[in-house]
Formats: sequence, structure tokens, C-alpha cells
Amino acid sequence: MDKLPKIALPALAAIIFLIIFASRSTVTIGSGEAGVLYKYFGGGVVTDEPPLGEGFHLVAPWNKVYIYEVRQQERLEKMNVLSSNGLDIKLEASVWFQPKYNDLGKLHQEKSEQYIERVLLPAIRSAARSVVGRYTPEQLYSSKRDAIQQEIFEETQIIVDDQYIQLNEVLVRDVTLPPTIKDAIERKLRQEQESLEYEFRLVTAEKEAEKVRIEAQGKADANRILSASLTDKILQDKGIDATLKLAESPNAKVVVVGSGDDGLPLILGNN
Repeated sequence: MDKLPKIALPALAAIIFLIIFASRSTVTIGSGEAGVLYKYFGGGVVTDEPPLGEGFHLVAPWNKVYIYEVRQQERLEKMNVLSSNGLDIKLEASVWFQPKYNDLGKLHQEKSEQYIERVLLPAIRSAARSVVGRYTPEQLYSSKRDAIQQEIFEETQIIVDDQYIQLNEVLVRDVTLPPTIKDAIERKLRQEQESLEYEFRLVTAEKEAEKVRIEAQGKADANRILSASLTDKILQDKGIDATLKLAESPNAKVVVVGSGDDGLPLILGNN
């Protein structure tokens, strides 16, 4: 009984040591994550090997693993920029990005876990200011939104491409102009729309009038041609034909007396 405490204490200490050793020697990397290994006695950050993938890993207890999210991430950034004429514009943009998987060690070594704040966000702010400064407030508000979005993406991509960051997309969510400028642009757009609508009505009316003129001219030409073709002889022949057909009708009783000035019979009655 006297020896039990002497055996129990070393065993308990060994168990505690094993627990601490195991906790520092194992690491579990979750889904969509990767680990960068830092070797205290082996040259620091490992950059010449792929990062640790998902799952359970055993590492030396004196080493450390830095875990990064390698899935696509989104960061919403609100910034103030200046238009081409110096007006203050509020721009809201979302950036989709992820670290380059095979360069994760270099990213950690050169940029650290703060790479978003140190590299990505300054890059998109710089690109946004450069791009927006080439456009007027009216272009920003209406016609050039897609072009601005694409240009910001391209300029940001140039900056971060050699910084071990993969840029997937930049989305301009909102452009806020000073209220007075916004109202003036909206009034101008309404006036332009009304002007276009008025021009459309004028063109429509002109086309309709042209259609009426063409139809009237066609009828006049037809009547002129018809009048020119109807000679006295043709009229007389047609009158005779009509009289014959009327006389041959079983229901017609016609009294014809004399003739008219043009030589055609005169129909006095039909009973």
C-alpha cells in the first residue's frame, strides 16, 4: 500500500505527458482548408512541398501548422472614389477570391494570414480609383456599369496575380452619387426618353401620311388610266351588252323608246 502512491504519480505524469504530446503532434484539417507546416528546426515555412490537405495529420510537437481556407471566399468592400470631374462617388463592390493552393506556403511566408487586408483589399481599392477616375458620374450611373466592373477586375488581377492570390470575379453592387448629381442625371435621362418618344411619334405620323399619299396617288393613277381607256365606242358597246342582258332576263319587262344623245337606248321603266 505504501508503494501505490509512488507508482501512481509517475504513471499519471506519463499519461499527462502523452496527452500533451498527442495534442501537439496531431492536427485535423477541415473541408475546404489546407495547412502550411512550419518547422522550428527544419528551415521554417515549408514552401517546396504541397500544403497539408484535408484530414488527420501527425506532426512533430515542436512544429506548427497554419490552417488556411482555400475555397472561394467573398469580401464586400465599400470605398469612396473620385469621378473624372472630381466628384465624390461611393462604390460598393464584392470580390471573389481564393489563395493559390500550391503557393500557400509562399503566401504564408511573404504575406502572412493577413494577406486579405495587406494585399487584396488595397489592390481592389487602387484599381477602383484608377478605373472610376476615367468616367463621368453619368457614365457611372447608367451606361458604363458593366465596363467599369470588368476593368476593375482586370486591373486588380494584374496586381494580385504574382501575390499568390487567385482572383475569380469583381462585382460592382452599387454606385452612389451625390443627391444633386443623381437628380440632375435622372432629369436628363427622362428628357432624353421623352425626346426619343416624340421623335418616334413624328416618324410614325410621317410614315402614315406617306402611306395615305401613296394610296391616293395610286387611286388617282388608276382612275386616270381608266378614263383614258373608256372611249365612246367602248361605252356604247358596254351599254348595248347591258341592255341585252336586261332584255333576256325572265323577270324584266322593259319599254325602250328612241335613243339618247349618244345613240344608246333609253330605259323608261321596269315592271
